Parts: sequence; C-alpha cells; structure tokens
Amino acid sequence: MTKKVLSIFDEGYEQWVTALKQRYRQSQIKATVKVNAELLSYYWSLGRDIVTMKPEKKWGQRFYYVLSRDLRQSIPDAQGFSVRNLQRMKQYYELFSDFPITPQVVAQIEKGLIPDGKEKTQQSIERSDLGITPQDVAQLLSVPWGHICLILNHVGKDRKKALFYVNQTVTNNWSRAMLLSFIKSDLYARQGKAINNFRQNLPEIRGDLAKEITRDPYNFNFLAIEKGYDERKLKDALVDNIQRFLVELGTGFAYMGREYRIQIGNKEEFIDLLFYNTKVHAYVVIEVKASEFEPRDIGQVGTYVVAVDHLLKGDRDEKTIGLLVCKDKDEYLARYALESSSQPLGISSFELSNLIPEKYQSDLPSIEEIENELNKK
Repeated sequence: MTKKVLSIFDEGYEQWVTALKQRYRQSQIKATVKVNAELLSYYWSLGRDIVTMKPEKKWGQRFYYVLSRDLRQSIPDAQGFSVRNLQRMKQYYELFSDFPITPQVVAQIEKGLIPDGKEKTQQSIERSDLGITPQDVAQLLSVPWGHICLILNHVGKDRKKALFYVNQTVTNNWSRAMLLSFIKSDLYARQGKAINNFRQNLPEIRGDLAKEITRDPYNFNFLAIEKGYDERKLKDALVDNIQRFLVELGTGFAYMGREYRIQIGNKEEFIDLLFYNTKVHAYVVIEVKASEFEPRDIGQVGTYVVAVDHLLKGDRDEKTIGLLVCKDKDEYLARYALESSSQPLGISSFELSNLIPEKYQSDLPSIEEIENELNKK
C-alpha cells in the first residue's frame, strides 16, 4: 500500500519554509556542546510564527507533520524539528510571548552585558510593567532546550512556576535528571514554606533571604531505612547520604558537622547538625526530630542558636538561624511556639516513604550492640 504523501500547496507557506531555513542558518549553534541563546531565540521566533499565522486553522492539524518533514528536508543537518518539538516551540512562545527576545538582546546576553540583571543596557527589556527583568530574559536563554522541554511538560500555562524552575536550573546547574526529580517532588510548592519568625527577629531583607533557604516539607525519600526508625537512625541515614541531603537542603549549605560539640559553662551540648549557608552568610542549626513537634523543642534549638552566636559566629557572619525538622507538626501549635522565641527559627516537616520492613533487618549486630558487648568484658 502506497503511503499518502501530505503536502501544502500554498505560495505563502513555501515562502515561510524558505525563510525559516535562512533564519536557521543565520542562528545556528555557535558552540556544539551547549544550546545557546541564539538557538532558543530561533525556537521562540518559530513559535511566534505559528501563533501569529494560525496555520492549524488554515491547513489543519496535519500542518505540523508537513512542516516537520519540509524543514528536515530543507535543513538535513539540523535536529529538533520533530512534530512534538514544533508544538513545544509554540507552547514556549505562548508562555513567554511578552519576553523581548530580540537579536539585539540575544547579542548582549552572549557578550555578558546583562549577566545578572544589574545592568540594563537595552531599553526594550526594561519592562517593569510586565514584571520582566533583564535577569529573567538572560536566565531563560541560558537554559538548554532539553531542560525547557521538561519544564514545559509539567508547568502548563503557569509562567511563574516555569521561571522558578528556570532560575533554579541556572543557579544550581541542574542536570535534566535533577530538574525532573525536583519537579516531581514539587519544589515550587515547598521552597521557602517553613513556618518561621524570621520577619520578627531579623531585618526585613535578611528575613526574606532566610525564609527562601527553607523548605516544607523536606523530601527524605532518598533515604532507605527500616520502619520503626528512631532519631539516631534517621540522623545516621542523613549523614550517610550527606551529599543528597545537601542537595535537598538547597543552594549554599556547607556541612560543618553532626553532634557538633559546644561547651556552655560547665556543660557540653551537642547540636544535631550544623551548617553554614553562604547565601545568608550565617550558621544554620538544624535539629532533626523523628517525632511530632513539641513546644519544648523551641527552647532547645533557640539555646543552640544563642550559643553559636556567642561561641562560633564571627564579626562578618550574620545572626545564626535555627531550623527544626520534625516528622509532623500542628501548624497552630508551631506558630504559637515561635511567637514565644526571640531567636530566628523555622519549623518544617519531612516526608519519608522508602521504608524497609523490619523483618528484613540484617542479622548482623549493630555498632551499638557490639559496643555494649565490649563494655561488658
């Protein structure tokens, strides 16, 4: 059976395909390793053409198949013109149609003239009325197309959510696998959501920064521990997986130690986990509870925060922040407890679903059991 060949016999369509071919040649990737701003700008402009021309109404849904075939024939060495990709280009433009992605802006971004939004050298991208900053445009055009496709597949028409994942990808240099992992764990809904009293106990700007380094709930599904775990086993598992724990905590966290010893008067105290965060330039005390939040926990972590301020904090460090991560919490109780503290504290819960049935516990003795036996001798 002869396969039917689809064609569009329209002079305007043929002229458009020719123009797209020429535009592609002018915008080819300058570096073969990284998808750069010129290619993304080309995809944006192709999506704009599809939206503006309304070809589906003119030529029907088969249009995408025909355009895909014709572009691949016209530009045989090019990739990225599949039917699905063409549809994504339309979605890409629709989501960011009011972004001023012009050749001039692309050239400036490639030259590094607006790398972080501090310099506004192009009048056309100073669009405060739309809430679009030069940094937004620069970040959007620096994310690889494969990452953009993942984001488009999961955010629908929510541009704010899309820009959140664009920003996180650029800031943290996420791979596609890591981006997908954080999309699936809904980082957008968790970022900066810890119950806290930062605004009351820190200057406004610092309070906002401190809030942004928190999450609620924290996703501990990278751990595999037994049902009926206690606090010690939970902290053991977190430290054993410290790299993945740092990824979940977010940007800027440096691990300082577990059971961090501090001498308060004549008594030794031990902080569950101590970190330093380079974004807020402050120590972060983290206490992990394998049980539900209790108001007395506030006194413990608050004491450790004050102790770190007195004993570890340097002249250039900002005020220490405390974070309680509990198995669960009553939000009203947590908020009331935080009001009672003059220290900057946050309270979050954690999710942990990869639990191993206790019957599969190893028959080998634990370190604690071995130590107990040695102490008997």
